[in-house]
Amino acid sequence: WVTSFSLIVALFFGIQSLGTPLQEAFSGMLVHGGIAAFGNVIILLGTLFCVFLSNDYLESIDHNYNEVYGMILFATSGMICLAGANDLISLFLGLETMSICLYVMAGLIKNEKQGAEGALKYFLLGAFSTGFLLYGAALLYGATGTTSIPGIGAAASSDLLFLAGAALLLIGFLFKVSAVPFHMWTPDVYQATPTTLTAYMATASKAATFMAMILVLSRALPSVEGLDWQAVLSIVAIITMIFGNIIALVQDNIKRMLAYSSIAHAGYALVGLSAATPEGYSAVAFYLFAYTIMNVGAFGVVAYYERNKGLDFSDVNNLAGLGFKKPMMGVMMSLFLFSLAGIPPFVGFVGKYYVFAAAINANMVPLAIVGVLASAASVYYYLRVMVYLYFREAHKETEMIDPSFLYKGALVILALLTVYYGIEPILPFGGLMELITGF
Repeated sequence: WVTSFSLIVALFFGIQSLGTPLQEAFSGMLVHGGIAAFGNVIILLGTLFCVFLSNDYLESIDHNYNEVYGMILFATSGMICLAGANDLISLFLGLETMSICLYVMAGLIKNEKQGAEGALKYFLLGAFSTGFLLYGAALLYGATGTTSIPGIGAAASSDLLFLAGAALLLIGFLFKVSAVPFHMWTPDVYQATPTTLTAYMATASKAATFMAMILVLSRALPSVEGLDWQAVLSIVAIITMIFGNIIALVQDNIKRMLAYSSIAHAGYALVGLSAATPEGYSAVAFYLFAYTIMNVGAFGVVAYYERNKGLDFSDVNNLAGLGFKKPMMGVMMSLFLFSLAGIPPFVGFVGKYYVFAAAINANMVPLAIVGVLASAASVYYYLRVMVYLYFREAHKETEMIDPSFLYKGALVILALLTVYYGIEPILPFGGLMELITGF
């Protein structure tokens, strides 16, 4: 309850700062307001719902340690620092504060080989990627004489030292957002981590890293001769969307399916970043908001199924008939999956529309076409889950427990947000996109 109260208070102040201009704070180390404020709201909202869902779930698997909530608060502090970083030093501090806590969460189920393996893989590859990012930051400092992100942008040049630093910095970021070919840790870690904490890792941490990328790309890496990062991100986006969706097609474990799905969603967000326009950055921010609410909801329903004893409900085959045994959960799972697939009138469709429209307006029509086709392919594996929920005979030994009021309420609110923000752009009053300003 202390964790929830803290997050609610922080979220209240975050919402208050929406629509304000981007301003420097702490001697220029951080920024607040503008797009940084929107990033904070996404992070806090995703974290709050993950905490609501975690209490019951972690209790059911006998891992409801008080330390988990302390780790969540530390990680969230790091994410907020990362999403508002205005200096490479504060960026690194935020990133590492977040990452170290996530390494611990990944190995929470320490008496299982799978959990230890996933945590070790995450730690080793995470440390390796941090080395890339830190070395890139060092080279950028050597090339420009400053660690300030706007200062780096002002001193940008086509010098080889600057180009190498920018490339290494991008590699570090791409690992953190699970972009191909830096995705290899994602499926094992997501499968091994307790499901509600997987939701936290898949949404809040990814949102924080993408918000940091927006600030770095828009303020520190302007158009420099020899540094065509838009083309690089376009290629990475195409590979990520195609690979993530193709591998997700053949997954029977629903957590691994959602892991590869999250890789594909990182590709969609990279489409908006590739546009390198204010419209593209705003589209990415909205997409992260959409991705957070629908993905936390989907993982929340999976966590509810896993709480029931008798069968491994992370296997899609064991979800047979559960849509009728617990109609409310089945409907909400279907709603979240429809949204993840980008089907209207849900928020996932609006998010994809914005990022693809930004790419088209930036004369990247082929990139948008690949994104639309990849999104269409994803419909198969999302609908496959619904087929098992509603069109397969239930296992006789399946006994379902009732979720708590808090658990059910959190999922209902996420479902309502998924529907509301799917139709919100056509409503007559002001839209959410109008609050995403200031780069």
